[in-house]
Amino acid sequence: MDPNSDAQDVPRCDLCETAIVHNYCDFCHVNLCTPCIGKHISDGYDKHKIVPFQERRSTLIYPQCRIHQNKTCELQCKDCNIFVCSTCTASKQHKGHNFVEVTEVYNEKKEIIKKDTKELENHISPTYEEIALDLEKQLANLDGRYEKLTTTMSKQGEQWHREIDFVINKMKTEIGEIKVKHRDILKKHLDEIKQIQSLIKQTFLDLRKIEKSTDVSPTIEYSSKIRQFRKLPPKVQVSLPTFIPKPIDRKQLYSLYGQITPLSTSRKENVLSLNQPTTSARDLLDKPEHVATIQTTYGKLRSVSCLNEDKIWASGQKNDIRCFNIRGVLLQTIKLALGYFPNDIAKDSDGNLLYTLWKTGTVSIVKNGQTEALIRLQGWTLSQLCVTSTGNILVTMFSYDETQSKVVRYSGSTEKQSIQYDSRGKPLYSGNASIKYITENRNHDICVADSEAGAVVVVNYDGKLKWRYTGPPSVTKNKQFQPRGITTDSQRHILTTDYFSEYILREL
Repeated sequence: MDPNSDAQDVPRCDLCETAIVHNYCDFCHVNLCTPCIGKHISDGYDKHKIVPFQERRSTLIYPQCRIHQNKTCELQCKDCNIFVCSTCTASKQHKGHNFVEVTEVYNEKKEIIKKDTKELENHISPTYEEIALDLEKQLANLDGRYEKLTTTMSKQGEQWHREIDFVINKMKTEIGEIKVKHRDILKKHLDEIKQIQSLIKQTFLDLRKIEKSTDVSPTIEYSSKIRQFRKLPPKVQVSLPTFIPKPIDRKQLYSLYGQITPLSTSRKENVLSLNQPTTSARDLLDKPEHVATIQTTYGKLRSVSCLNEDKIWASGQKNDIRCFNIRGVLLQTIKLALGYFPNDIAKDSDGNLLYTLWKTGTVSIVKNGQTEALIRLQGWTLSQLCVTSTGNILVTMFSYDETQSKVVRYSGSTEKQSIQYDSRGKPLYSGNASIKYITENRNHDICVADSEAGAVVVVNYDGKLKWRYTGPPSVTKNKQFQPRGITTDSQRHILTTDYFSEYILREL
């Protein structure tokens, strides 16, 4: 039996191991009875914190200052983003800096951890479980559904007798191969889902551990993965092949016997539902909420990219890129070569900063504080960029002679797709050096605001033209529609601004 517990599991003193516990050292995490308190603190160590047992684990454990011995860091420097003690605040290194109490940051992160834990437990994890069950059900029913196909083929084969047996066998082989592909597709997606489930489970366990801990460092260093988990994988929809019987003709047995449609796989967007009240598009548009005003000090602000709910990157016509928090405090500055300023900035799926430089023809990435060129162009000049929901990079560019424009999709530094012409061989975008803003909507369509052409051009994932929007009806005929900037909202609407009007336009 555990010496610290009796049959009723009454906590015992960790020192004498017999008396019922009344107190607790919140620094050493030791159970104490009243007589043993003196023994415990007799070592002269001044960090002991004796509290009633019911109030245990209520004292925060502050990190030790790395510069000043025997000092604890109860403040955080917002400019340097490090823990500091009271002595550090008066040093030259932190002169004029802004400080915040560690308890404030700690409590904010604790709330985020509680929220993330609840969302993982109540919404994300059950949703992934449903996806996995659905895939397992499809796998369980796979043989039966394919058996129906082969049975239909056999009935047709009975009418053709011996002379068409070889045709039947050949088609059954094709069905078997398709079934293998079908199973592989479902199994692959199921494996991906279970891998994510495993990561969610581990994250959940880590959150529980942090939630119960009073250690400041892991709590404040915690980085939420909820946004990553919210982005559910596309739902795999694999269409079963069908068998289409044809009239018997011995001269064309194989071609007339029937046709097996190829395996069709589509990915339907799988949106996480948090059981929140439905909000109409009109509600979103008519009731905007002003969250904050951030002074970037750029004379001409060119691009803004949200790093997370609390931080943004901003760039202008200066040789740097700046990171601000929601309160407008400058957190970080990325310096560029003198005379260079970025055309556009974006954040990749891992939270790394991306930016384009037309002078060098490069897309650069800032990762772990280090900057490197990710994409280098020759013969083309970079303009704008965006990152897709699948982590690809879409870049607009124009030729050196300013007669051609196109959109190119990259996976990392590898070119995967080039979009330049429609099905009739005509250019999709105006051939000039004017800025062509780009974004992706939730249908995976590629949307470009081509101001010089006076149009918003939308193509699907494969680069096929879906539609071209040339502006709203206007009584002013001498002013061409000139879209500047483009984005999308949660309702799949495309938003842009018209240079000659005072409105933000919405296209369905």
